[in-house]
Amino acid sequence: MKGTIAQVRLYDRSVQLLMVNQFTINLGFYMLMPYLAAHLAGPLGLAGWTIGLILGVRNFSQQGMFLIGGTLADRFGYKPMIIAGLVLRTAGFATLGLVDSVPALIGASAATGLAGALFNPATRAYLAVDAGERRVEAFALFNVFYQAGILLGPLVGMVLTGVDFRVTCLVAAGIFAVLSLVQIRLLPARRGDGAGAPKEAGDAREGVLAQWRGILANRPFLLFSLAMIGSYVMTFQVYLALPLEVRRLGGEGSGGTAAVAVLFAVSGLSTILFQTRVTAWCKVRMEPGRALVWGLLTMAAAFLPLLAATAVPVPGGGVGLWLLASVPPGLAALLLAVGTMIAYPFEMDTIVRLAGDRLVATHYGFYNTICGVGIALGNLLTGAALDAARAAGVSALPWLALSALGLGCAGALYWLHRTGRLAAPGVAAAPRGVTV
Repeated sequence: MKGTIAQVRLYDRSVQLLMVNQFTINLGFYMLMPYLAAHLAGPLGLAGWTIGLILGVRNFSQQGMFLIGGTLADRFGYKPMIIAGLVLRTAGFATLGLVDSVPALIGASAATGLAGALFNPATRAYLAVDAGERRVEAFALFNVFYQAGILLGPLVGMVLTGVDFRVTCLVAAGIFAVLSLVQIRLLPARRGDGAGAPKEAGDAREGVLAQWRGILANRPFLLFSLAMIGSYVMTFQVYLALPLEVRRLGGEGSGGTAAVAVLFAVSGLSTILFQTRVTAWCKVRMEPGRALVWGLLTMAAAFLPLLAATAVPVPGGGVGLWLLASVPPGLAALLLAVGTMIAYPFEMDTIVRLAGDRLVATHYGFYNTICGVGIALGNLLTGAALDAARAAGVSALPWLALSALGLGCAGALYWLHRTGRLAAPGVAAAPRGVTV
């Protein structure tokens, strides 16, 4: 951890602040959101469909508005969008703790989602601009702070929710309020190249629709975005398929709860401890495209322990059952974390390169929108595969499907890398053989 802090100190204050920001954002978010559904169902007594609607509105308002948030960041600057998002989330979290009517809860949920759509693309574009040639290493450090917030947030939220969920909401809102003030005072204003300002005297500002058409015409960027959807579908299984598998085998008791907790601890702690080392190792030994391929292959391999476990007879109980319920999913979570550690910094860097260092926030927003739609569809299909596997007694089906998805996406990335489509625009890159 000391090495991580030492690396952070090598960057400008703006980059350091963005990393601390992301830790704090995730801390505040994850201390509240895991307990929101229980609050809506318990003290408020809402129906299941209403809870699903409220949570779905939050997800849709974030994923569906990433492109708008990125476009606004490129047009008006990164700092205003970061601050606007933080202020909006402050209001949204406070409202969640103070109201009990469904329309107000839906509005607050939409506000928290829109907030993420405003500050996420702006933060990543800002980091890419200020980190300069060291942005791969910067995004590796960024992921460490990101995961640390995810790891600590639910623990803090559990303590506060034990007092009252409204206390959790107000504390989370207070965190975002303080963070907003810090940004206003300390974060320098920053705007990326090609942010929509006139390029020459007398030139009209480029229209938003023209910018979007330009992104849609960027074929390598679109192909890369589609190829990376699988990585997000696979990593999301830490929250969907893996906990369900643990509960299926380990039950709903304390043993199953402990095994689920192990999944999140393995994923978060491994990233905090090893992300910067993995990135440094990969950067020395392989090109960005090759690192992306290896990251996806590692994610595909993550489901092999679960596949192997389907051939093992399920014990009737005791230590054997707990080990079967916890060890294969734990190994899967670890391999998914390793795959993400390999791919994530190069993934963020590749987006900047394919954008040609222009309209970076808009490209991040478009990329997140594509991946968000892919996650929704992927989770729907994964859920269907889990149901089909149980109904047909073929427990290997979901793990085979997820591994095949990873292999397919890795193959697509290999082809993009081999044909030079992951190079920056205007850089000549002849097709070549690549050893993977």
